[in-house]
Amino acid sequence: MQYQPLQKVTQVWRLCALLPHGKDHYWWGVSWGLAEEAKRQGAHLGIYEAGGYENLPRQRRQLLDCVTNKADALIIGAISSEGLNDLVLQLKSSGIPVIDLINGIKSDAITARSTVSFADMAATSIRYLLEHSQHQAATLAWFPGPAQAAWVQDAEQGLHQQLTGSRMTLLHGGYGATDNFSQATLVRQLFGRQQPHYVLANAVAAAVTQHFIAAENLSQTQVMAYHANPEVVRLIQQGQILAAATDSPVIQARISIDLALRILEKHPYARQVSPHIKILDRPGIDQLPLQQIIAPKQQWMIRQPLAEKTP
Repeated sequence: MQYQPLQKVTQVWRLCALLPHGKDHYWWGVSWGLAEEAKRQGAHLGIYEAGGYENLPRQRRQLLDCVTNKADALIIGAISSEGLNDLVLQLKSSGIPVIDLINGIKSDAITARSTVSFADMAATSIRYLLEHSQHQAATLAWFPGPAQAAWVQDAEQGLHQQLTGSRMTLLHGGYGATDNFSQATLVRQLFGRQQPHYVLANAVAAAVTQHFIAAENLSQTQVMAYHANPEVVRLIQQGQILAAATDSPVIQARISIDLALRILEKHPYARQVSPHIKILDRPGIDQLPLQQIIAPKQQWMIRQPLAEKTP
């Protein structure tokens, strides 16, 4: 079913989007999707990022600042699955809609969600790898991301469920922030112990792993990402990374803006909207519209304050 956004709105609404960080291209694409859809609808939009998954207090302050600045609705890519729950409940009591974007907030006070199940993302990835391995015995290294993030917790659930009864042996690479340094440290540590047949990883770790195994000439290891960014897309196009699952984050960002506006305009809206999970691999990647997945070239992270409300 094709999602149809509102054609126009009746007034200028004030929206705040809170993102966990702007360190990688995944969130650059999200910020671009948010900004483009808000611009199309003439909404005022503030985009704030907390600087990393360790900065929950900063994201909480950013949320409160948005409320002080008279935001009509908030869109939140949460650092922690439950770390904002008390504030989300306060927002609900104040009549301010909250849209859960991508990462997952475990609260019944959320108004609507633009999310894809990362359990399904990981499970879809595992099914692809099991098929690729022809269900033979193999070792699989796993680099999920930051432990406290809901999307990582969900991904691990999907991973373990899909591996049950298979002939793949899991090698856990450890948790860490999705920056190059953190993930490279984990990759080097795991490969120092054992070389796996396959690696399934967050997008940053997948690219780091591919560069590592190319430098070390470890050609027997195949790499897959359970979500995509521009570097992963480029490496798939070059045949260096096997595949990636994608949750179409640019589309999720656009939908989150539309959900907020639908709620504010008192239009019917879905409580949850989830784009279909797609697999990007060498044979199929050129058939997919990449503008749904990544920002255009030369598009950096967008950070912008919510304009002061005029009397």
